[in-house]
Formats: sequence, C-alpha cells, structure tokens
Amino acid sequence: MAKMHITTTINGEPTEFLCEPYETMLDVLRDNLGMTGSKEGCGSGDCGACSVTLDDRLVCSCLMLAAEAEGHEIKTIEGMSEGEALHPLQQKFLETAALQCGICTPGVLVAADALLKKNPNPSETEVRYWLAGNLCRCTGYDKIVRAVLETAADLRGAAE
Repeated sequence: MAKMHITTTINGEPTEFLCEPYETMLDVLRDNLGMTGSKEGCGSGDCGACSVTLDDRLVCSCLMLAAEAEGHEIKTIEGMSEGEALHPLQQKFLETAALQCGICTPGVLVAADALLKKNPNPSETEVRYWLAGNLCRCTGYDKIVRAVLETAADLRGAAE
C-alpha cells in the first residue's frame, strides 16, 4: 500500500510527513518526526501519556490515525516551552515536585494546559475531573493538582 502524504501544523510549524494508513499519530510523532515527548503507556487510550491537542481539543495520539492530522493543528509537549523558557506549568511542576518517573508528565502537562486555556480559574474538582484520563503511578495526584491550581493563580495574577 502506498504511503499517504500529510500536510499539517505541529507546534506552530507547517509540517509534512509520509505515513502508512494504519499508523497512529503517536508512532509518527515519535518514530518519523523525532518528537519523543509523548509516551506510549497503554496503546489503548486509557493512560493519557500520549495526550496532544488537535485543533485545541485534547486527544490520545495512540488512538488517532496520523492521516487524521491532514489540515489540522497539533500541539505536543515539545510545543509548550518557548526555546529555553519553560511554560509556567512546566516550571511549577519542577518547583513543586509534581513529577517523578516522567512517563505521565508530558500528557498531564498537555492536558493541564488545555484545561487552563478553556478555564483559567478551575476548582480543585474541575482539575481532578479534567486530569482523570491521565494515570500516574508515582505521585498520587495531589502535587499535580496543586501545581495546576498554583499555575492558574499565577497566570491570573500576571494578567491583572
């Protein structure tokens, strides 16, 4: 079967790649494009380690066919920071030790960023609900939730 030519935007950059019709977006990101930040934790959409946004909608890249990226905009963990400057969520995760092994961290950060774009003032319950699709076996979630809430407060304070 012939490979498909896909034209998309990834992290703000126009991107073209070839893929097999059955390849997932996660496979193309990691294997073809060298963007290894998104992780495969389960391969069935249950853990959230591969979370990316597609046109600002949170999706599991292990469940998305790469061909579905045609004409759309994808944002990965690699697109969160600006050069050497970490995104405020990334910085807060470091400051509060809201990460340990790192497998879930990219997906959690992408999901948290998507939440704060939709709701800059979430409650703790809303953060926990939004991140429920991201499984972490190390931190117990409290530090993650606190980091998201503190970042939200910091961003609101900076906007005032």
